[in-house]
Amino acid sequence: MLTRKQHELLLFIHSHLSDQGVSPSFDEMKDALKLKSKSGIHRLITGLEERGFIRRLPHRARALEVTRLPEDLERAPVPAAGNGNRFAPRVIQGDFGAALAGASPPPESEAMQLPLYGRIAAGTPIEALRDHETFVDVPVSVLGKGEHYALEVDGDSMIDAGIFEGDTVIIERSDTADNGAIVVALIDREEATLKRIRRKGGAVALEPANKTYETRIFPPERVKIQGRLVGLIRKY
Repeated sequence: MLTRKQHELLLFIHSHLSDQGVSPSFDEMKDALKLKSKSGIHRLITGLEERGFIRRLPHRARALEVTRLPEDLERAPVPAAGNGNRFAPRVIQGDFGAALAGASPPPESEAMQLPLYGRIAAGTPIEALRDHETFVDVPVSVLGKGEHYALEVDGDSMIDAGIFEGDTVIIERSDTADNGAIVVALIDREEATLKRIRRKGGAVALEPANKTYETRIFPPERVKIQGRLVGLIRKY
């Protein structure tokens, strides 16, 4: 299943190929989808390519080929690359022009983009990790009503909780969390870490999920919660 933005981009590429015989530029795609940067287009194209809807033609500039369309479009045979024919199936249902203009909000079954804050690592506050041009598509069903962001996991300290290096974790921004929750904690205002939080008496324990790492214990004034884990995305 395609996300709304992937669907919009696929239709725009197909329309541009049908009308002009050449795939659109990244700037044209960015403007058509009303994105702020081309990095979002790169991710959408990669997603479409992985799902078999488009392919990149080697050794040619601006060379994308639509290999299939979603099931809600009537299909026509897809010509082989280089035969000079254009792939031009008809749209038979849906107001896709309105979708391209951004007129309709995404259904809850689809995805929304969250800012990706980079790799969480010791010695780096969360806000310093923010890349204002990098986003990740996350199913809306994973998210609650609050503000969310994504982090890429660095290291193996939480592997026994099913969180591995390179995973993308979805964090709900919060300054509180239940005892035993997995949180993003800021230590001494300068070190960010993803750990399970435990409170006992007047102390706060940040507990790894890997027996080779030690639990760290701090007075509460040294630890600030910056969010709690609500989801995880893994690429194979």
